[in-house]
Amino acid sequence: MALDPRWEEIFRTRAWGKYPPEEFIRFMAGHFYRHPARHEVKVFEAGFGTGANLWYAAREGFTVFGLEGSQAGCELTGARLDAEVPGWRDHGAQLRVGDICKPLPWPDGSFDAVLDSDAATCNSHEEARSLYRELHRVARSGGRLYVRTPATGSWGEGTGTPHGRGQWECAQGPFAGTGVVRFASEQDIRELLADWKIEQLEEVTRTMDNRAHVVREWVVDAVKA
Repeated sequence: MALDPRWEEIFRTRAWGKYPPEEFIRFMAGHFYRHPARHEVKVFEAGFGTGANLWYAAREGFTVFGLEGSQAGCELTGARLDAEVPGWRDHGAQLRVGDICKPLPWPDGSFDAVLDSDAATCNSHEEARSLYRELHRVARSGGRLYVRTPATGSWGEGTGTPHGRGQWECAQGPFAGTGVVRFASEQDIRELLADWKIEQLEEVTRTMDNRAHVVREWVVDAVKA
């Protein structure tokens, strides 16, 4: 599915999405901080938005790659990296504009870590399944997968307009005004990641509006066996 055009406006006008979630920092630290030459570790993100995860990874010395459907997101990410991470392109790092639902334009086994942080949720279950297969293809043997995606039972699910399996154009909650969002059950996650070996499947929750609502997200750490 093509990127909802409202994301161009969101990325250009909202000053958020600059810093990575703590769970992603733990993921990178646990798997890659001990690597003796961090620039040799290649990190790819599908749908990187305004680049918080890639900015952090580049600052930590890793070589970053990404594919983003929004021209605005790609431009903002590149500009921030140029300004704040001198030399981030020195080892072949690359950002591209493109559709994450199509075959990824990198060869098999290209990356040590592949990421989906609330990107595939904007697509259908079938499109997300295809993306995770592609991420499996471009990951090296033993490569890691990090996923963060909305969970069923989260605030916003069941409000607004339904759009297929688990999909809602939410009228309430943090996803309101961002287009169609897909909420995944545990069974959905296991189906979507059937090609991967899931090592950790956690649920992260936070409350909003003085504990009136709960936002739920899955965080997955998986490996290409």
